[in-house]
Amino acid sequence: MKNFILPIEKLIASFSKLPGVGRKTAIRYAYYIINSPASDVRNFAQTMVDAKETVHYCSVCGNFTDRDICEVCTRGDRTLVCVVAEPKDILALERVADYNGTYHVLHGLINPLEGVTPNDIRIKELLTRVSLDHVREVIMATNPTVEGEATAIYISNLLKPLGVKVTRIAQGVSLGTDIEYVDEVTLTRALEDRREI
Repeated sequence: MKNFILPIEKLIASFSKLPGVGRKTAIRYAYYIINSPASDVRNFAQTMVDAKETVHYCSVCGNFTDRDICEVCTRGDRTLVCVVAEPKDILALERVADYNGTYHVLHGLINPLEGVTPNDIRIKELLTRVSLDHVREVIMATNPTVEGEATAIYISNLLKPLGVKVTRIAQGVSLGTDIEYVDEVTLTRALEDRREI
């Protein structure tokens, strides 16, 4: 069969919009849905709708939460803030049992080639937190990429005049690696060996 019937083609097109899902995978997903019981498909769809309607950004750090303030901000030491690019980076760092501070999610990195400026990410909110929560140390845990390094240096230059200690996670994390894929031992070492920038 050269073409799929329209309902299946639309389903394939929808799955193809997901990150990392090519056409072949999207076809497998579409056939899986078509072959599943209607009640399972309804539950799956409702779960997506519920998540979309209830999950939002934490009013303090910008992480995903279903409350006003996320669990990490409620229990963590607010004077120690680890800055990450995306909420998924927090999941990786939370595997490190020794860290008891909070986080700040930038929701992106400075990238002039893509048109992302410092005003497009949550730097102003970080500066506000530093003042309000009397932050003693900010750990820059952005990915060790050109954009991650540029963002870390930019933020460090803004924070140093405020008298805040700014550190960078050590290079136990390989250059070009996304934090979410780094193992616990490497992340632990990177946090322990962080350096002032």
